[in-house]
Amino acid sequence: MTEIETFTNKYKNHNIVLFDGVCNFCEASVNFIIKLDGQKQFHFMVQSCEEAQSFLVEHQLQELDSIILFSNGKVYIHSDAALQIAKKLDGYYKYLYVFRFLPKVFRDWVYKLVAKYRYRIFGKKESCMMPSDELKERFLG
Repeated sequence: MTEIETFTNKYKNHNIVLFDGVCNFCEASVNFIIKLDGQKQFHFMVQSCEEAQSFLVEHQLQELDSIILFSNGKVYIHSDAALQIAKKLDGYYKYLYVFRFLPKVFRDWVYKLVAKYRYRIFGKKESCMMPSDELKERFLG
């Protein structure tokens, strides 16, 4: 069994958000998801960890500058990932999913623009965030 099969089988019933662990904007996004995920359905994995790296290589996503959602065996990237995450959040944020009706080319252009300048605008850290003891079970890898 390959590493990706292990990853896929191991997490096939999870909602895994793979994110850039040194990006301040990405960390804020993860904290935002945690705050609005009352059912605790999302788990998180830093893209730089070994398990995530094998997943990224297998799906040819290692050059991708995006948050990635692996949900029920499907991979979502760029604006599709953000909208799928929003759809499952508590409160009014789930209604952001209505933006899926905008042309994907436009949605992804906006997403990629923010992603391209996220370090310049929001900065980055030298190391990944360390989850609190109560959140450790939601962080994988």
